[in-house]
Order: sequence, then C-alpha cells, then structure tokens
Amino acid sequence: MSEFNSFDTFKYDEIKEHFDYYLAENLDYLKENEKYWREELHHLAFNTDYYIIGTYKAEKWLEDHVFDVIHTIQDYEMSHFGEVNTDLSEPERVVNMYTYIVGEEIVNDWLEANPEEEDKEAIEGQ
Repeated sequence: MSEFNSFDTFKYDEIKEHFDYYLAENLDYLKENEKYWREELHHLAFNTDYYIIGTYKAEKWLEDHVFDVIHTIQDYEMSHFGEVNTDLSEPERVVNMYTYIVGEEIVNDWLEANPEEEDKEAIEGQ
C-alpha cells in the first residue's frame, strides 16, 4: 500500500481522477504502441504535460496547504536526489511536482493491483 491515501493526502482524489482519465483515454494506444508502457506509465501520465498551467491557478489550487505540499516535495527530493531541485517560489512548479509525487504512488498502486493480463478489465470496470 502506498504512503499516500485519499484520507490524508491533499488533493489525492483529484490527482487519482486525473490518472483514471488518462488511462481511460490512453491505455489501448499504450498497449498497442509502447513496448514498455508499464515501466513508463508514471512518466507518461504525470511528466509529459503540466497538471496546472499558470501562477494564479496554481495558487488557488494549493489553497492553504502550500507548506504541507512544499514539505512533501522537500522530503521526496531529499530522499531521491539528496537535494531539493524544485523552485519552491514558483507555485506552478510546486503544484506540478506535487502531482508528480502523489501520481507516482497512485501509478504504483494501480500497477500492483492490476497485473499485466488484467489491465484492460481493470479499466473497463472503473
């Protein structure tokens, strides 16, 4: 089970909905055209386009959770890279990195719950 869940992670359900929509729109194409789509799924769903575009939208999206979100980013980047690389003064970058981090957990949970032979049935059942 992931360290994030819908009960205690800011905007988890919204980010999961984004992923579910991505799968519904792209899963058949990925299976037919991408040999290593399972390995690339997180990158494709959360790192090939921005989740939020625009400073104003990003500030509104963060609500009053900006410091919690920044803390999540700092912990993740220190753990994975040994330093913080995200420009935390840019709301748009903060939102997009946060959705990338939460998205990683969502994708990993989905992959674990959906072995390769069951992928199509899992999406169709949602």
